[in-house]
Amino acid sequence: MLDIAADLNRWLSEGRAFAVATVVGASGSAPRGPGAALAVDAEGTVVGSVSGGCVEGAVYELCAQALADGVPVLERFGYSDEEAFAVGLTCGGVIDILVTPVGADSGQRSLYGKAVEAAVQGEGVALARVVRGPVEVVGRALVVRADGSYEGSLSGSPSDPPSDPLASAPAGTLAEEAKALLDGGRTGTVELSEDGSRCPGGLHVFVESSLPPPRMIVFGSIDFAAALVRAGKFLGYHVTVCDAREVFTTRARFPEADEIVVEWPHRYLARTSVDARTVLCVLTHDPKFDVPLLELALRLPVAYVGAMGSLRTHEDRNRRLREAGVGEAELGRLRSPIGLDLGGRTPEEVAVSIVAETVAVRYGRGGGPMSSGLG
Repeated sequence: MLDIAADLNRWLSEGRAFAVATVVGASGSAPRGPGAALAVDAEGTVVGSVSGGCVEGAVYELCAQALADGVPVLERFGYSDEEAFAVGLTCGGVIDILVTPVGADSGQRSLYGKAVEAAVQGEGVALARVVRGPVEVVGRALVVRADGSYEGSLSGSPSDPPSDPLASAPAGTLAEEAKALLDGGRTGTVELSEDGSRCPGGLHVFVESSLPPPRMIVFGSIDFAAALVRAGKFLGYHVTVCDAREVFTTRARFPEADEIVVEWPHRYLARTSVDARTVLCVLTHDPKFDVPLLELALRLPVAYVGAMGSLRTHEDRNRRLREAGVGEAELGRLRSPIGLDLGGRTPEEVAVSIVAETVAVRYGRGGGPMSSGLG
């Protein structure tokens, strides 16, 4: 649902009734992962996608039916040779889809509204929905905020109005589990027993997380940086460019950047906020900038630290960092020379290799060709 938060926020503000289908489980070569969503309003308007086209027609019908009868439904779509011409995924994967009606008088409507509004405003929020369990709680939802507070209840039926925050054991435990997923920016499932203990049992809950865009900080106002800013924005990063040289660090050179900072890189990094999703790209390849910057960067809990330069530059930089007291474990975090070995030469090609490496690191992959059969 949070995958299409902007559209749903608008529909809610306009008073539209709709049903939303969300991928709550995926295996094999599924085209889209958990959290992907498609919604259909009472007029038949469609936004979003759950499969890239394979089962959209069938999901559309499920949404229309759910909107008509007001009953949530969980449906599985897969593929087999015996059912090659039936509705399914031609890629061979399996997806579970939860269809939730959100009528004009739905008791959960205001709760969903708070979740999608928070996502649109860039606030950290998680939406937890019971997918399987006792009939009286299936479809119940909690909205969990970044500070751990939550709204909603696992009591009553899905048509009941959402309650104020409760201290009930299942809801409280679920809020804690959802907060843990939110902290990591992850979408996933939580298994709880009906009494709220953290044991697989009566409740299967799907948790969607939405966080503000992750940061990419590009150090060095060079042509390669301009291309990297564009690539970073394309991937959804909040991009900052930082360099101490005012003449090069201008809005005219980096119009797509969210932020332009004229300051010594290590001083800026010491005062700005970073987290476990932050990407740091050091393109200055000048020891007076690189060494103090990387000495700090390699000790921060960020997702990625890469530095540009030739192999000779890399060896000299590592020597200088060791002399500055950087340990081998910290040096092991440095991606240098930066990027995957794609053979690119132009700024745009190098930018592709850099962002490709950040994606590979995020998902723990080596960056090899999919045709190798390892993907």
